[in-house]
Amino acid sequence: MASQSSETFDAVIIGSGAGGGPLAFTLSRAGWKVLVLEKGPRYERSDYHHDVGLQPGDFVPALDQEPHAVVTRKTTQPLLTSLGWIAMCVGGGTSHMGGYFYRFHPDDFRMRSRFGDYEELEDWPFSYDELEPFYGMAEREVGVSGDSGSDPFEGPRSSPFPLPPLKAHPFADAVEKACRNRGMHPFPTPRAILSEPYQGRPACEYCRLCASYGCPVGARSSTQEALIPRAEATGRCEVRTEVTVFRVLVDKGGRASGCLYFDDQGREVRVEASVVCVCASAIESARLLLMSESNRYPRGLANDNGLVGRHLQFHGVTMGQGLFDTRRQGFELLRDPHPFLGRSVMDHYFLPEGVSDLAKGGVIRFGMAPQVPGMQGPLPTELPHRVIYFEGFHDFIPNRHTFVSLDPEIRDRFGLPVARIHLELLPHQKKAGELLATRAFEVLSDLGAEQMVATDIGGTSSYLVHGTCRAGHDPETSVLDPFCRAHGIEGLYVVDGSFMPTSGGAAPTLTILANSFRVAHHLVTVGKP
Repeated sequence: MASQSSETFDAVIIGSGAGGGPLAFTLSRAGWKVLVLEKGPRYERSDYHHDVGLQPGDFVPALDQEPHAVVTRKTTQPLLTSLGWIAMCVGGGTSHMGGYFYRFHPDDFRMRSRFGDYEELEDWPFSYDELEPFYGMAEREVGVSGDSGSDPFEGPRSSPFPLPPLKAHPFADAVEKACRNRGMHPFPTPRAILSEPYQGRPACEYCRLCASYGCPVGARSSTQEALIPRAEATGRCEVRTEVTVFRVLVDKGGRASGCLYFDDQGREVRVEASVVCVCASAIESARLLLMSESNRYPRGLANDNGLVGRHLQFHGVTMGQGLFDTRRQGFELLRDPHPFLGRSVMDHYFLPEGVSDLAKGGVIRFGMAPQVPGMQGPLPTELPHRVIYFEGFHDFIPNRHTFVSLDPEIRDRFGLPVARIHLELLPHQKKAGELLATRAFEVLSDLGAEQMVATDIGGTSSYLVHGTCRAGHDPETSVLDPFCRAHGIEGLYVVDGSFMPTSGGAAPTLTILANSFRVAHHLVTVGKP
């Protein structure tokens, strides 16, 4: 039997990443008594030391403990996978993110209006203009480095980046020139990394390794660094780690009233709260709601219309590399070990006619591969070569064959059903990726690359996840209302990538943070229940 909590909180927040961090920060500063429940541990900066600390892959659980299962229309047996796991620690995926903090284009909020009845596209229940002030708030509160106004395709901006761009590799000038010669408009990649000391944290030290690793100096603007400590400093926010929430509770009146979790000893604990915010990432949040079935909610919580888990989206990803010989005349600059190239283009966010049946592309980001043996992919790693790579972020189109359900057989270490991911990629994803790759390879060729290779064309990002609890105005066609409250259930909010009707053509972390600040502002404005 669950032990009764001796305390009742104003809000319990399940997850401490991009969705949970802004809620914890804003609500506690507004006087709410807040409890954050995190499935993983709290790491320290010393745990992120690149030589002996956490490595890529260490942030997600082992397959024999907490797997996901994936199936396609071609598979006969589910495959155990880490697909869809972002991280399991305080800070969530923000603890090891690359921190590429683009804003979505205004048309990302009105995809159905622009492109019509295509697969399961839908407009968002609010506009870019409504989210814009919270984009600025997120950039200021966590600390984002960038060059305001340098991206001509960005939506209107009411406030500048709080920090100037990070220092760029000297070869960035050549990349800019090559892009402009192709009619593109390059700009410094906005990063959630401090270019200068900010809010008591130090500036970036330009380590050789960054994305996929934790930051050993605290310059990455994760929720672990930028928001959770400031929430705790109010004295009104408690963070409990290594706990697994397995049920959201509702009272006799149908209002969310708390949750049940297993602590690090496997004991069942009950927590009571007036507001429950589920921020566990799109797949795990949907899983938790589906596991929270009862006589009143036999299909799972907030799932009367059967849409919890539907509209799952990952993110389209296209990547390639160019190899440069630093001994060649004119390429001496590439001997500089600086790790960040830091240039992006959004000229292909929308595709020209004839490329695909959907005219939606994405962002191209150029970067320097780490000068670390074995880390540059398929091209040679030995010096005096240097690899410049590109990454294309583009939409994963929601479709009826991609969704999350509870696996009928596979269980996690607590005996709970794991999330089963049903996956299908639409042909458009590869076509968009091919166009982005072609444009990027033209730039690398113009720069003088000796060899070029594509490493992924129209693939699936394993850690950018959205859509399983779509927000909308109509309770018949969505799970959440415009402020991410579950339709028909007072006090229950889902505030992570789950709410997103579409995935956007850029990395979504900044948008998730901005929306969380927006929902938190709404809760504070409405007042404590």
